[in-house]
Amino acid sequence: MPVTKILTQDIGDVDMRGIEVYRERGGYRQWERAVREMQPTAVLDLAEKSGLRGRGGAGFPTGRKWSFLPKDKSVRYLVCNCDEAEPGTFKDHMLLENVPHLILEGMLIGSYAIASHHAFIYIRGEFKRGYEIFSAALEEARAAGYVGKNLFGTGYDLEVTVHRGAGAYICGEETGLLNSLEGKRGEPRLKPPFPAIEGLYGMPTVVNNVETLAYLVPILEHGAEWFAAVGTERSKGYKIVSVSGHVRNPGNYEIPLGTTVREIVELAGGLREGRALMAVQPGGGSSACIFEEHLDWPYDYESMTKAGSMLGSGAFVVFDDTTDFVKAAYNLVRFFAHESCGQCTPCREGSSWMERVLERLVHHRGVSGDLEMLSRVAGTITGLNLCALGDSIEPFLKSVMLRFPEQFASRIAAQAAAPA
Repeated sequence: MPVTKILTQDIGDVDMRGIEVYRERGGYRQWERAVREMQPTAVLDLAEKSGLRGRGGAGFPTGRKWSFLPKDKSVRYLVCNCDEAEPGTFKDHMLLENVPHLILEGMLIGSYAIASHHAFIYIRGEFKRGYEIFSAALEEARAAGYVGKNLFGTGYDLEVTVHRGAGAYICGEETGLLNSLEGKRGEPRLKPPFPAIEGLYGMPTVVNNVETLAYLVPILEHGAEWFAAVGTERSKGYKIVSVSGHVRNPGNYEIPLGTTVREIVELAGGLREGRALMAVQPGGGSSACIFEEHLDWPYDYESMTKAGSMLGSGAFVVFDDTTDFVKAAYNLVRFFAHESCGQCTPCREGSSWMERVLERLVHHRGVSGDLEMLSRVAGTITGLNLCALGDSIEPFLKSVMLRFPEQFASRIAAQAAAPA
C-alpha cells in the first residue's frame, strides 16, 4: 500500500511533544541551518521548486503565494491557519496535539522565507488541548533560543503569537481569520486587496495551513527534488488524508499524491462486511461526491477537479449502501446555514431556505416543487458571495440529487400518497 510516513512518522510510537525528544530526532536543525546558512530568497525558491501546494483546501502553490508579497522591506506577517473546521477533516488537529514542534519549526522557516519578524498561529477554539500543547512547545522553543531576539547570533529577530479562536467555521477563510485575529467580527473581506498586499493590521500577510508549513521541514532536509519526485506532474509530494465514514479503520493516512481512490479506501480497511460503495466525498463537506466509476482515478488536485469534485483539505468520506443521502444532504446544509456569517444575502437567505426544504424531505413532508426549488436556490447562491462558504452549499447536494434521484423523489411521493 502507498503509505509513506513523513509528518506522521513518529505519531503513535513516540511522544514528540517535548523539545528534547524532538531535537534528538533532528528537530530545529533545518531552522538553524536556514537562518545561519541561507538567504530568505533561497528558502522561498526551495519551496517553489518543490511544487508544494497549500494543504488547507485551495491547493495554491506555496512559493508563488509568498512571491506576491511586495518587494520592499515593509513589515509583513505569516499566519498559520489551524482553524480546521471543514466537515470530515481532522489532520491538523492530530499534528497540533502530537508534533507541535514540527508545526512551529515550519512556521519559523516560512516566516524567514518571507522576511517576517512576527508569526501568528490561529487555533480553533475547540482545540483546547492542542492549544495548551502548542503553547507549552512555544515556551520550550523560546527558552532554547529558537524564538526571540538575535537568533543564533545572526541579528535576525522572530516572535510568535498564539491566538485561540472562538469556534466559527467562517474563520477558516483567510480574511475572516485575519479579522478575527484583529479582534473584529469573523467576516470575510472584499478582495482585492488581497492579504499579500493588505492583510493583518493592514500589512502584507501570508496565510498558510498547518500541514503546508510542516512540510517545509522535510523539504529543507531532503531537498526540493526529493519532494517534487513524488506525486503527479502538477500535484507534487505527500498529503495527509482524513478518511472517515463507512470504512473499517477510519483515521489519518499519509500518502503520495496520485494514489488511487480505491487504494485509499483499502488503506482504511475497506468497506464493512457485505456492503457496497455508493459514493466518496473526496474533499470534505464542501466537495461534490465521486462514484464507483472514479475508484481507479488518481487522488490529486487535477484529477478530482476533472471528476467534478475537488481534493480540498483532504477529508475523504466514504458512503456505503446504507446511506440516506437526503439526511446526509440535510446535515451538511444545516451546518453551512448555521455557520454562515450572514454578511452576504444569497448565502444567508439561500442556505436557510434550503435547510427548511430538506428538513421537510427528511420528515417525509415534501411537497410538489421542493426538488426544483432546491436546485434553483442552490444554483442561485453559487458565485455570488464574498467567500467560498456560499459556494460550498451546492456541490454535495447537487451530486447526490443527480445520482440518487429516487431517494429524494420518494419523500415527495410519500407525502402525495398520505391520506388527507
